[in-house]
Amino acid sequence: MRKIIKKIIPSLVLKWYHMAMPFLGVLIYRFPSKKIKVIGITGTNGKTTTVSMAAEILERAGHKTAFFSSVKSRIGKKEEPNLLKMTMPGRMTIQKFLRKAVNSGCRYAILEVSSEGIKQFRHLWVDFDIALITNLSPEHIEAHGSFDNYRKAKGELFKAAQKTHIINLDDEHKSFFLSFPAEKKWGFGTKIDFFPEGKIVKAENCIADIEGIRFRIENVDFNVPLLGYFNIYNALAAVSVGLACGADLEVCRDALGKIGTVPGRMEEVISEPFKVIIDYAVTPDALERLYQTIAEIYPTGKIIAVLGSCGGGRDKWKRPVMGEIAGKYCDGVVITNEDPYDEDPIEIINSIAEGVGEKAIKIPDRREAIGKALRMAEKGDKIIITGKGSEPWICLAGGKKMSWDDKAVAQEEFQKVKSQYGHRKI
Repeated sequence: MRKIIKKIIPSLVLKWYHMAMPFLGVLIYRFPSKKIKVIGITGTNGKTTTVSMAAEILERAGHKTAFFSSVKSRIGKKEEPNLLKMTMPGRMTIQKFLRKAVNSGCRYAILEVSSEGIKQFRHLWVDFDIALITNLSPEHIEAHGSFDNYRKAKGELFKAAQKTHIINLDDEHKSFFLSFPAEKKWGFGTKIDFFPEGKIVKAENCIADIEGIRFRIENVDFNVPLLGYFNIYNALAAVSVGLACGADLEVCRDALGKIGTVPGRMEEVISEPFKVIIDYAVTPDALERLYQTIAEIYPTGKIIAVLGSCGGGRDKWKRPVMGEIAGKYCDGVVITNEDPYDEDPIEIINSIAEGVGEKAIKIPDRREAIGKALRMAEKGDKIIITGKGSEPWICLAGGKKMSWDDKAVAQEEFQKVKSQYGHRKI
């Protein structure tokens, strides 16, 4: 139905609709962002983890904080899962959330900002105090028409927030985001020492191993219990938010030292006799960094991938690319459904398999695919399930949705493996 509506309604009318909804929302909810400091976090990867980290730092600094991410929303201590399957929802949801945050006495609200949300003007009428970019790599190319348009969409957040900009100085697209004017600018990274435009948050003595990530900022040592070198950048981004909001480095250190795993992000759901890890990882860059991290941290045993199908109707270019990455790093690759929508799931799977090569095992049913991977595993192996993370649905043809939970399914199928194989696997 949605596709039919888009076809019969002129694009200009749809554009005005998307512009009108946030305006109506800001009127109904009485301009809430004028009464709270709003932080917008965008980027290709790492947004959700950075949002969670930044919120913990601000809370640790004594500020009641709200946030809305692709995983969940939180106002103070009250959390709700994000069941909308949208990073940045429309239909006045953002304005309603900000009003609730204001009414609850929050000083800060952190929003995960997506390029699709910006494209549909969901950021309008939000007074952003801070804009942050985690990183940028090709994504949503078909939706935006080109990578340049995708980058420009991210840039709209920096146009909207002219008070403080926070930029990854190690990212190759930093110059584009530095070109936008702001009263204050912060830069973070591990390589750059000179930043005349503003203040630097630089990590030194960086280590990423089985115990987590460790680094030093100035004379303060950080020990963060999250896996993967890429999380050093997420941590630096969050620390930059904290410092920009007046927190000191010791507060940032203490907050991140007790951070918990973000659901569906490098989340270990089974530990013995083999490890099962679920992760969102829907871009080639994120997928490769994930596999690299697993290979470095756990150098022995096989890596078995359960690779999703990249979502029907969009980003077809990356399917064989992600398949090639999986084939490069993994000893076995089980290709399955993710969110086929109205596209033929078999065609999606076959496209990924082209990149994987002879290691590919095609199983459209996602539960069966996870069960197959578990039966392939032996003691010391690693099973990496990607594409869904903590998402609660699988989206099918005709607008239908099937309730889903990668973590629960993996644990349920693991019980079958234990009973079926007994001591041979365990």
